[in-house]
Amino acid sequence: MHSSPRDFRSVAARPARAGALEAGALLLALATAAPIVALALIALGGDTNPAVDSGIAHLVQTVLPRYALTTFALALVVLTTALLVGVSSAWLVAAYEFPGRGWLAWALVLPLAMPAFVMAYAYTDFFDTSGPFQGWLRGVTGWRIGEYWFPDIRSIPGAGLFLGLALYPYVYLLARAAFAERSPSLAEAARSLGLGRRALWWRVAWPVARPAVVAGCALVLMETLADFGVVTYFAVDTFTAGIYRAWQGLGDRTGAARLALVLLVLVGGLIWIERRQRGRMQFFSRAHRVAPRERLAGGAALRATAVCLAPILLGFALPAALLIRAWLGEGGQLDARLAGWLANTATLALLGAAATLPAALLAAYAARLGPGRSTRAAIAMANSGYALPGIVLGVGLLVVVGAIDRGLGQTLFGRALLGGTVFAVVYSYLVRFFAVAFQGLDSGLKRISPAMDQSARSLGRTPIGVLRDVHWPLLRRSVATAGLLVMIDCLKELPATLVLRPFDFDTLAVIAYQFASDERLAQAAAPSLLIVALGLAPVLLLTRSTLRP
Repeated sequence: MHSSPRDFRSVAARPARAGALEAGALLLALATAAPIVALALIALGGDTNPAVDSGIAHLVQTVLPRYALTTFALALVVLTTALLVGVSSAWLVAAYEFPGRGWLAWALVLPLAMPAFVMAYAYTDFFDTSGPFQGWLRGVTGWRIGEYWFPDIRSIPGAGLFLGLALYPYVYLLARAAFAERSPSLAEAARSLGLGRRALWWRVAWPVARPAVVAGCALVLMETLADFGVVTYFAVDTFTAGIYRAWQGLGDRTGAARLALVLLVLVGGLIWIERRQRGRMQFFSRAHRVAPRERLAGGAALRATAVCLAPILLGFALPAALLIRAWLGEGGQLDARLAGWLANTATLALLGAAATLPAALLAAYAARLGPGRSTRAAIAMANSGYALPGIVLGVGLLVVVGAIDRGLGQTLFGRALLGGTVFAVVYSYLVRFFAVAFQGLDSGLKRISPAMDQSARSLGRTPIGVLRDVHWPLLRRSVATAGLLVMIDCLKELPATLVLRPFDFDTLAVIAYQFASDERLAQAAAPSLLIVALGLAPVLLLTRSTLRP
């Protein structure tokens, strides 16, 4: 058997191209990790407020135990809610036919368009002691305040429930895509071995979907740890609230940066523990035909419809109705600046998705090719940006952008290049939501058997050729899902936009938060409803590709 020089050149070129991919992924990951490095430099520096002791020993003795316990309790409530709602609804929609399944499949994504802090304001305004519901209850029963028990909305369970209802679509979208791609031949083989419905789910369907569910849970956890609006409004002492209090209330940037780094270490530790316990278990399932759905009838069909309908009502329909009620209660007036806020929000969301998706795809594919430790570490650091509180991330980016402007802009152009520009905001979206796109694309790639890569490479395909000809057709649904998640997150993003946006460049989320924090819910209702309406656009555009049977 003879090999031509061309064959040897082709074999030698493939590792070089793979190395170029890994180098590109390393540069992208380092760019997204730059604000974290800036925070580390601040944390290692001297105390910015000498009147405040922000040493690690002092933090451990005073606030760290309380922040850790409260954060753990909140994350537990949120993850429990998101898992129960997301996995159960995803399995029902993917595996069964029941009344309303067609529209419920896409309607289950709607709560993702509802900002959690807006949901918290709407429910609190309605169910609080001074709200309409308890006022009606006292009028009907004759009770007075203090003579009856009512659940405390402003509590850890309340905050966890609202965050869980707003974030469960992360789990639902990824789990639904994985369940829909289950192999019918595996199910048929399991049934032939005598496995019942419950055993079939645990031993066949769940192992294949588990990486996607874990990816969704990681996104939910990081979003919970980075939440700012709900925890500050409810006065829940999480790490985020403590970081914000140290940064804004005490003027202690060093203490806030140190708390942020502790939070990052905790998140990284949780992810590492999960991956270690998962071990080397990998499951590949790429069906050549769609698995048939079982038709439910009678009580089982009604229960399935109710299970899927409940989170839509609680996480979308009811808070939207409460916002409409509040808006109409003040005459239903529209601010003349609303069109400008809407255009700014849509522009930033599109630019954020356009910047984030290619970077995440490159990094996910480089990770699949088996990169070195430095690349894995850089990608892990880039993913951890999602756990940073937005206000701290915004200030970290200000440090990076300011350094670039002082070093390059002033030298070459005599003016600032990045500070106070749309580019700075889009850069923050790339850092903040890199993990959203990466987790979805990485879980999609992991469901593709490595044997397909090996076969394509043996036929002379380069790594880029494998990605283009083999992976891309199978990844379109994952790419669409990741794009949907990034766009909706960009629509709702608040703290980093608040810090980095250009002068007089407000978004709907910024305006809604400013109104709501001043207890002007009627004025906040219109921009909040527009956030929801704008978030519906990517849902409707991508439903066909992401939630098809």
